[in-house]
This record gives sequence, C-alpha cells and structure tokens, in this order.
Amino acid sequence: MAQYDLKELPIRDFGLAEYEQRMSRAQAMMREQKLDGVLLTTETNVRYFSGYFTQFWQSPTRPWFLILPAKGKPIAVIPTIGVVGMTSTWVDDIRTWPSPFPEDDGVSLLNQTLNELPKRFGRLGMTLGRETHLRMPQQQVQSLYASSGFELVDVSREILHLRSIKSAAEINRVAHICSITSNAFAQLPSFAKLGMTEREVVAEFRMELLRQGADHSPFIVSSSGPDGYDDIIMGPTDRVIEEGDVLIIDTGTVWQGYFCDFDRNWCFGDCSGQTKAAYDTVYQATSAGFAAAKPGNTTSDLYRAMWPIMQAGGALGNDVGRLGHGLGSDLTEWPSNTATDETMLEVGMIMTLEPGMSYLNARGEVKQMVHEENIVITQEGAQWLSTRAAATLPLLN
Repeated sequence: MAQYDLKELPIRDFGLAEYEQRMSRAQAMMREQKLDGVLLTTETNVRYFSGYFTQFWQSPTRPWFLILPAKGKPIAVIPTIGVVGMTSTWVDDIRTWPSPFPEDDGVSLLNQTLNELPKRFGRLGMTLGRETHLRMPQQQVQSLYASSGFELVDVSREILHLRSIKSAAEINRVAHICSITSNAFAQLPSFAKLGMTEREVVAEFRMELLRQGADHSPFIVSSSGPDGYDDIIMGPTDRVIEEGDVLIIDTGTVWQGYFCDFDRNWCFGDCSGQTKAAYDTVYQATSAGFAAAKPGNTTSDLYRAMWPIMQAGGALGNDVGRLGHGLGSDLTEWPSNTATDETMLEVGMIMTLEPGMSYLNARGEVKQMVHEENIVITQEGAQWLSTRAAATLPLLN
C-alpha cells in the first residue's frame, strides 16, 4: 500500500480483529522480553487493549487495572461502577470491587489475580519509564513490589512502540479529525475580527469545531501580539486583537478518542517583512521534513532536514525543544523529532512536523513563529493528514 485511503469515513467502534491484533503484538513482545504478563493502569493503555471508552477517567478517585497475560485475552480488575461499560468490550474476565475503598482499593483483588498467572519467568511488565505514568497510589505500587511475587520490569518503551504503529482504522480516525479541524480553521477568517479578544476568537473556533463534527477540544492554545507573538503554550487571554497583530491558534481536537495536533497563523491587516519571512522559513522547513519522512529514516533525520533551513532563515533558537512528535490517542506521543532521538520511522506511524523558531521582527523584538502539520508514514514516504496551511502568511482584514 503506497498511500492510505483516507476518504472512507471511520466508524465509531473498532472491530474484534483490531483488538486481537493488538493483543497478538503485545504477546509477541512479552515472549521477547520474557514476561508473564503486563499490568496497565492508565486511560490510554487500558482503552487501547480493551476498548473501554469512558469519560469517567476524569475522576481521580478510583484506580483501574488491566492485565495482559502471556496467553489469552486481557483481564480487567476494575471498580464495580465500571462493570457495565467493560462488559460491552471484548474482555470476558472482569473482576470488580466496590470502590472507593481506601483501606484496600483493589490491591488484594489485583494481587490475587496476578498470582493466578502462570509464572514461567517471574517477570511482570509495567510502564515505569519516560513519557508514561502509573495513575495509582504509591502505596499500591509498593504493595506490588512486596507481594505480587513478580519482578516488575519497565516496558514503557515497548508499549509506546506498539501504539506508535497505527492500523488503517486508527489512521482513518486521525485523518477524520484532521479534516474536521482543517475545515474549522478555513472558516476562521469569517468570524475573527479586529477588536475581538483572543478568548472570543477561540470560543468561536471551538464552536466551529463542534459544528464540523469534532467530539471535543481539550487543547486549544492561542497567543497574539504586535508583529508577532511571545508564547505558544498559554492563552487564550482577554487581550484585544489590533491592527498589525499576529495570531496563532494550536489545537488538539478529538474524534472518538483520537487527536489531531496542528496550528495556524494569521496577521490582522499587515505585518513586517521579517515576520512574513519567518513564516516562509518554517513553511519551507515543514516541506523538508515531509520529504525526509519515509521508512528507514529516523526522527533525527526529520530534525536535521528542518533545523538547517530555520538557521539559514535567521532562527535565533528553537524554544520548542523538538520539531514534532508522535500523535494518536494521546495529544503528544513518543517519539520526538530531536537531534538525538534517532527512532526509526515505520509504516503506520503518525507524526507531527512542528518547526518552531525565535526571530527578530521589524521592531527588534524577539518573537516566535511555529508551524505544525500532521502526517502518516507510508511505504513510499509521507502522506498529509492535515490540509496544508497557506504557503504565505494569511492577512485578515
């Protein structure tokens, strides 16, 4: 398959084969790592292997556990309140306790279940490393070390790698939310006007995303300023947009648990040649990153394709720290496009290209310019998921 067919609308629910394939890949990893099982405790990982999809993760009160055995289907050890939802997934073995129960919030039931696993190697995988977390009390972690009967082994990188290779169904979900968000961005000039605040523009944009078909937008940041902006992770604020301002909006918007993550820039009225040149520079860097995004190259190859263009274009530095990252059921996923990451690009990886630079505008002020697009790696190279931004900085009246 040279390119993915992104025209077919995705369906809300994955089929059984999707989860069987994920489990098969995980169990192959367990055999390689000599593991008797893997214990998962976070929303994204539990959902990825079970299909359990609920907003209830917003409540931090209760721990949730999913065990991937070396053979067979996942085992859920969850609070009783979640049994109806878990029953609707492909998971058959569901064990529950009435939570919250601070004295023993699932610890005994979890240990009992773990003790039933065949112990060939005496090793249990958990996500203990970078870009992961456990979402369970430290006392429970200590109890696992003391009484589970297993050596606890970090498999965070292995789990992240499994999730980084997307199926066609996953790619269609990301493509769908990218299309929705691209359409919403295209509508922004019709409602973003001088005299509005950043917050008002973003509120209108959020509503447009919903009208276009997004489920929700947990991440929308915005910044503006005269002939450039100073920050890319805060806002929106109550700052009023004036003539000559540059505005950026960056969003991670979701459809059925899968994110897009890209930004757009606009100038109200007109701005300096230096700011327009900075926009041109990051646009050209994105094109270079796209050309380098092919199987067999690495994330560092993407960095090395983009950064020299920004240096030649007058970049004072890269305040973002990386020039893109993985994307999927988390807003940002492993790996990162850095000078030292060197992760091999594989077919099915969804990545962002995010060249960002600081530069001097016409006033001699240090400003930021960031451009981001979403792509998928195919057999022959990269394929756009987001609709590319305008080749020159858009000017709004």
